[in-house]
Amino acid sequence: MFYCIFISCFLHISKVVSEAMTVNISLCFYKTPEEFHHEGDVVIGAFFPIHTYYSPNKVPHPSVPYKYMDNYLQYNFKNYQYILALVFAIEEINENPNLLPNISLGFDFYNVRFTEKETLMNVCFWLTGQGQKKILPNYNCAKNNFTTALTGTSWTTSAQIGTLLQLFKFPQMAPKYSSISRGIVSLMVHFRWSWVGLILPDDHKGYIILSELREDMERKGVCIAFVKMILLTLTSYYNKFWENMDKTNVIIIYGDVDSLTGLMRNIGQRLLTAKVWVMNIEPHITDYADYFMFDSFHGSLIFTHKYRESFDLTTFIQTVNPYKYPEDIYLPKLWHLFFKCSFSDIDCLLLANCQSNASLDVLPSHILDMTISEESNNIYNAVYAVAHSLHQMSLQQVQKQPHENGEAMAFFPWQLNIFLKDINERGNISLDWRHKLNGEYDILNLWNLPKGLGQKVKIGSFSANAPEGQQLSLSEHMIQWAGGFSEIPQSVCSESCRPGFRKVILEGKAICCYNCTPCADNEISNETDVDQCVKCPESHYANTEKNHCFQKTVSFLAYEEPLGITLASITLCLSALTAFVIGVFVKYRDTPIVKANNRGLSYTLLITITFCLLCSLNFIGQPNTASCILQQNIFGVAFTVALATVLAKAITVVIAFKATFPGRMVRWLMTSRAPNYIIPICTLIQLLLCGIWMATSPPFIDQDVHAEHGQILLFCNKGSSVAFHCVLGYLCSLALGGYTMAFLSRNLPDTFNESKFLSFSMLVFFCVWVTFLPVYHSTKGKVMVAMEVFSILASSAALLGFIFAPKCYIILFRPDRNSFHHIRDKTHSQRNTSLKI
Repeated sequence: MFYCIFISCFLHISKVVSEAMTVNISLCFYKTPEEFHHEGDVVIGAFFPIHTYYSPNKVPHPSVPYKYMDNYLQYNFKNYQYILALVFAIEEINENPNLLPNISLGFDFYNVRFTEKETLMNVCFWLTGQGQKKILPNYNCAKNNFTTALTGTSWTTSAQIGTLLQLFKFPQMAPKYSSISRGIVSLMVHFRWSWVGLILPDDHKGYIILSELREDMERKGVCIAFVKMILLTLTSYYNKFWENMDKTNVIIIYGDVDSLTGLMRNIGQRLLTAKVWVMNIEPHITDYADYFMFDSFHGSLIFTHKYRESFDLTTFIQTVNPYKYPEDIYLPKLWHLFFKCSFSDIDCLLLANCQSNASLDVLPSHILDMTISEESNNIYNAVYAVAHSLHQMSLQQVQKQPHENGEAMAFFPWQLNIFLKDINERGNISLDWRHKLNGEYDILNLWNLPKGLGQKVKIGSFSANAPEGQQLSLSEHMIQWAGGFSEIPQSVCSESCRPGFRKVILEGKAICCYNCTPCADNEISNETDVDQCVKCPESHYANTEKNHCFQKTVSFLAYEEPLGITLASITLCLSALTAFVIGVFVKYRDTPIVKANNRGLSYTLLITITFCLLCSLNFIGQPNTASCILQQNIFGVAFTVALATVLAKAITVVIAFKATFPGRMVRWLMTSRAPNYIIPICTLIQLLLCGIWMATSPPFIDQDVHAEHGQILLFCNKGSSVAFHCVLGYLCSLALGGYTMAFLSRNLPDTFNESKFLSFSMLVFFCVWVTFLPVYHSTKGKVMVAMEVFSILASSAALLGFIFAPKCYIILFRPDRNSFHHIRDKTHSQRNTSLKI
């Protein structure tokens, strides 16, 4: 609401002023000279640009003050504030009894037209006091006591004048801006603008700031999209100059007001509204083109030196009028243009028919801004610096060589150098002996919608003297962005790499131009635009998005999970089945089929199979040191007993058959019960292997952080891989020996010959464990543990099924075949068959 009312008031005031400016321009407007003087004991030379000349093809501003003038002349009344600051400072000093007592300051003003020839001619006029006459070198007609020259705001003009004045050893000073590049780069970093363009003046100062910006940008990771150096004399810009402007949304313009006037006018005419201009100057908000509502500079960000605002100077400007300062040639022109005053036909100086309430403060800000500019403040400080230098020099002269009161102060300009230098360096003050200004900047946001509004709103500040991280202060909610941006604009060469990705710099490109690639396995990036991903600790894992590390959960083959429940259930079922078979054999222990196959070895084998099955439970559940040791020892010993029992049964069948053809050796084996010693001997060998294993490198609890994503697998490490394979190899050799003996006796005549079943069981056992090895070494995590459990269950089931399933079938379902009558008939039938053959 306030904003709308403000705009309405602004438009109303603009209309009134426009009507006031619609007057006929008198010839006296052009007859008045371009310089004027203010008398004083000591004179300061002032060279400021108030009006300039342009080529005929340059379209001037269409408003009244300019369209009634010829195509070559254009006034910039905003710069008139420079003269007002000069006059105000001199008046303050002359009225101050404690500063330069009995000495008055005066000034000579000359307009700067931005042509080197005329600029140097004005300097010569000032030095010689000969005006527009023929100049006599090294001769001063006016006999003025010159001190210093204030060369305005243009670096180029200052360099041109300085080249001439240094021949006469005139003191030269300039404000310092060494920290502004850091402030601009800090702003870029804050808004994440990493791809920006630079437009700088093609002069010594321009190359200095370019070097400073490059250094600060490289340190902060900001890249330069393009650099364009502009000449002061260039007022029209060819299409080639505007190439590459679309590469970036943010462009830095650095220079002085006067050297950038032509550039600003071209930008305004082209209506480049979709750009954020970051500048060190306040552009003069005049209508460069006829777009009315829209302006190229709306939303610009401006760095200005922080200085003490002088309300006295503002009040002084409100009281200025042509009658108070008759020597001022520009006040009559302002009153004539804007307050309907008419010139006197006699001398073109007196005014008549003026408005009674005429005052400069009623003029719109785009004509004459009442807000004190940085340039005006610098001029004000410079005058005071000269005055204090003169004061110190006069005190020194009085101490060394007292003179009578009223005697004019005599000195050479170069004598001020040492005093000015002392003022400039004392306490890091820049042309201000009262306030430290170096490194302190205000950041302004230009509100110029509708065009001509010209409000500069402070939205932040930068202090180079503040601690790192606290130098930049911004109120982002107050910023009005350029047209086309509803939020903070983006200005990057490449889109930001979001968390989970890292940058890959493109070869031959700037560091701000890159591709994004995902982080490697178990690596994360939780920020944007990181150069390297961070590896998660071993105890953590990266999530799917690879932007966070999470604590891994401890995992093992537990009874609670499906795989553990399945294996445990199979183990218990097979163990129960084995117990059932033991019960059957005990119940039918006196039947032929139980007695025929060595009843004692059958009991031993069944009990051992039960232990083999139950030992698999050691592999399920959270491992500990005891379970890790018991796993391998019980597994190795139990299966050794089982395989040795099978080997003993196979040998017993062979010995029993050989007993039908008795010999001394066979008789000894039968009487000595030699097969019964196979079990303890084989078991003893396995115990010896296990003992060596436990003594040298026993199993221990280990963890695998890579086996399963997001989990730390706890398992029993075998300790010595060689010992484990020796134990397993020994079991396979026993299985191979049992298979060989059983295979050799498979066709021996016997009613209940189990050799075929023994050979099948040993063959399955051997195949299971030979297959287990490559699978075991190619898997990780719970699958590896489950494979070992499965192999134990499979080999145990093979022993139980192939050896005892046929016997149980006959005992339970074919009892007729488990009788002595059936055995006698079968034996008689086999004997008859043999006789026939």
